[in-house]
Amino acid sequence: MSDASVRRRSLFAGCSAHAVHDGLTDVIYVLLPIWQAQFAMSYAQIGLLRGVYSGMMAGFQLLASRAARRWGRERLLVGGTALAGLAYLLAGQAAGLGMLLLALLLGGLGASTQHPLASSLITDTHEAGGGVKEALSQYNFAGDIGKTLVPGLVGLLLTLISWRASVTLIGLLGLAAALLLWWLIPSRASTLAISEKAPKTVKGQGSASGMRALILTGTLDSAVRMGFLTFLPFLLKAKGAGTAGIGLALTLLFVGGAFGKLLCGYLGARIGMMKTVWITEFTTASLIVLAVFLPYGGLMLMLPLLGLALNGTSSVLYGAVPDLAGAGKREQAFSLFYTGTIGGGALAPVLFGGLGDVTGIPLAVMALSATLLLTLPLSWYVQRGMDADARSVSSAS
Repeated sequence: MSDASVRRRSLFAGCSAHAVHDGLTDVIYVLLPIWQAQFAMSYAQIGLLRGVYSGMMAGFQLLASRAARRWGRERLLVGGTALAGLAYLLAGQAAGLGMLLLALLLGGLGASTQHPLASSLITDTHEAGGGVKEALSQYNFAGDIGKTLVPGLVGLLLTLISWRASVTLIGLLGLAAALLLWWLIPSRASTLAISEKAPKTVKGQGSASGMRALILTGTLDSAVRMGFLTFLPFLLKAKGAGTAGIGLALTLLFVGGAFGKLLCGYLGARIGMMKTVWITEFTTASLIVLAVFLPYGGLMLMLPLLGLALNGTSSVLYGAVPDLAGAGKREQAFSLFYTGTIGGGALAPVLFGGLGDVTGIPLAVMALSATLLLTLPLSWYVQRGMDADARSVSSAS
């Protein structure tokens, strides 16, 4: 198999995995109001449902990276995708909160394989020919395509069939994706051969302080994003939206987010990581507050712009991981970064869901907006670490 073929198959496999897994993860937001009505749950319990999936996904990523070194990325990624599909088949049969929790725990465990393994697969196969950041931008864009299509499709299906039938179809999608990945992912020998051709002298030692600041920035950004996505269906419901309207709203948000991933990737390359993060995070914080006060029609019109800013930041942060990781530590750095960001996303719905039970959804949403402003000084520390690593590379060359 030629190097170009290995790169193409790796990129397509990684993008496919990201699209399906992100779709399976974010379709939960469409289902939360239905599950709340079906099982009479509080907002804290709703947050727990969202949190257990993300928590398992975050907690097992480091173990997934270590297991992949023993059993191979292909087996772990295919097996994790199949497990996520089986989890939704189980959720479709849930008779109560306990069974639903078990299904989401299994789904999160399966999803834990995707981020560190798919992103490191793409990075390893593209470094020799250049274009790592461009490939990662396409990978991130594919995730938002999944976030757009799967929740939107399920929102439409829910107007035609029951939620149990819809969830069963989602599970079958996961199993089909596992078969596709099994066929697509190049052999370990092929990926090792191409990664060994990467230049060995251009990497710096990384920046531990910059990496810590990057992980914290990503954690806060993800926490606010997941918290807002958890509350958005209930904000829309209070403004008069039905099930189809909520599905459409999430689609509009994720369409904006998909273009935000691409736009912010190019913007970051032109004006730098720090300035891009300041623009996107301040815009996101302002629009989240505006979402509380706008009427239903105005909120729907604003959602693509909010999605652009809300999801765009992560593309810039992902691209900084290889720069800060240092030689030989990339897979571990990706695992740590995704563990932090997804862990923040897991905790936020639970913490802010409890706050929502006490204060109401509008105040909890505005608290999310205030939390996001903490990323502004943190991004300065990240940029300082990147600049220091760049100077070390320059002096060594």
